[in-house]
Amino acid sequence: MHAAALLRLGRAAGVRLGDVSRRPASVVAPKSSTAGWEEEKSKDRVRWRQLEHRGPYFVPAYEPLPDGVRIVYDGKPVKLSLAAEEVATLYGKMLHQEYTTKEVFQNNFFNDWRKEMTEEERELIKHLDKCDFTEIHRHFMDKAAARKALPREEKQKLKEEAKKLQQEFGYCILDGQREKISNFKMEPPGLFCGRGNHPKMGMLKRRIRPEDVTINCGRDAKIPEPPAGHQWKEVRSDNTVMWLATWTESVQNSVKYITLNPSSKLKGQRDQQKYEAARRLKGVVGEIRSQYRADWTSPDVKKRQRAVALYFIDKLALRAGNRKEEGETADTVGCCSLRVEHVQLHAQANGCKYVVELDFLGKDSISYSNRMSVEKPVFENLQLFMKNKSPGDHVFDKLTTSSLNKHLQAWMDGLTAKVFRTYNASITLQKQLQALTHANDSQASKILAYNRANRAVAVLCNHQRAAPRTFMKSLQTLHAKVGKPMLVAPHSPRLSWCRLRQRRLRQLRSRWSW
Repeated sequence: MHAAALLRLGRAAGVRLGDVSRRPASVVAPKSSTAGWEEEKSKDRVRWRQLEHRGPYFVPAYEPLPDGVRIVYDGKPVKLSLAAEEVATLYGKMLHQEYTTKEVFQNNFFNDWRKEMTEEERELIKHLDKCDFTEIHRHFMDKAAARKALPREEKQKLKEEAKKLQQEFGYCILDGQREKISNFKMEPPGLFCGRGNHPKMGMLKRRIRPEDVTINCGRDAKIPEPPAGHQWKEVRSDNTVMWLATWTESVQNSVKYITLNPSSKLKGQRDQQKYEAARRLKGVVGEIRSQYRADWTSPDVKKRQRAVALYFIDKLALRAGNRKEEGETADTVGCCSLRVEHVQLHAQANGCKYVVELDFLGKDSISYSNRMSVEKPVFENLQLFMKNKSPGDHVFDKLTTSSLNKHLQAWMDGLTAKVFRTYNASITLQKQLQALTHANDSQASKILAYNRANRAVAVLCNHQRAAPRTFMKSLQTLHAKVGKPMLVAPHSPRLSWCRLRQRRLRQLRSRWSW
């Protein structure tokens, strides 16, 4: 979407944070007559009156390997049962990926694979390092190459079939309107990878069947038909929720949903509520900041920890972070779950006083590394919180996310630590756009300004892409084009792939003659 169009939408929806500066925080902004779905917003918990859909699309049943493709165990080809063979192919497909070299991945896979084997297969196959998946891997690589080599007519035919499937399963009727569904296809069975060094990587994500799925549709709507020979786990008509189908996945026992596309009416209402909360926060944020500054000197250590945590959440747009059970999820943290090992204090560094250095893995195992000068009371409080603690101890050991949010609720209804992140991201974008745009700018200049403003928000919120699988190959191609060897170690742990690429491009540009 062009920057000019985005700005028009922002003005039409009334999302400028400055608009609430003269209103009490408890007053909700007036509705916009330009947003059709906003006019229909219900005051009660009812989200819809009519909902009809086809249900989820299930992936086809497993197709057995050709007779000439086998797993090899201890130098001998082995014919596996259908269930064990399917799980073996999941590992064979990933043989070229780094995951299969990790011990945790290998152990989890082998344990789950053995559960799918027959008694005779378990007696035979006892060690993963004696298994050779090369034939399976080659088979699927050849299939992938064959798909890429298909003539244009065949590729077009596949696209039309996918489009037809989208039209059949990818839309629903919501309150008389045809709305797009976000994820109508059931995820096929696979091996769990997770983010970062997840302790459950390699475990089997089992095939989801209709008997695992609960359907949600209108009371008077036609119930979606399950695949032949199957039935749904349950059929509900709950118009207070936004999902169309739900089930529990097998690895982490987390509940999964099929929901509407972000462009849908319900999603739009939800987004508006999120930004409305950020707008209302503007009316009380000054009082909250004054209060947490006053609490830095409170005799109550709990209040001090809460005040310092709020300072970081407010100034650095950190996520609150929940405490997690060890061994269940990846070791990611937020502000409230920071440990002593994640924080370094420097009385003076690079000419600045009271410097705090944060280095930890945040959401989705994205690295957060930041060094900033803080106010003296914040620095002294951190010294107090970290005193006589081991590296694995929590900095804010008397604070939890729930207690922090409960405190914030007293300031404003619906206020949580997450709203601070939305508020600071929104006001940063707004200030950047005001500084970078002018009324007589060309459309190209406005797009450039919007991208720069958006980049400032990304820096604030630490939004980074994970390294794509083809990153190293792309980097090597760049080096080959200029005929120079790589000057930066490609696996520097302190640099994200995007920073590494930006640094390398600067090095390359300095040698190019324009």
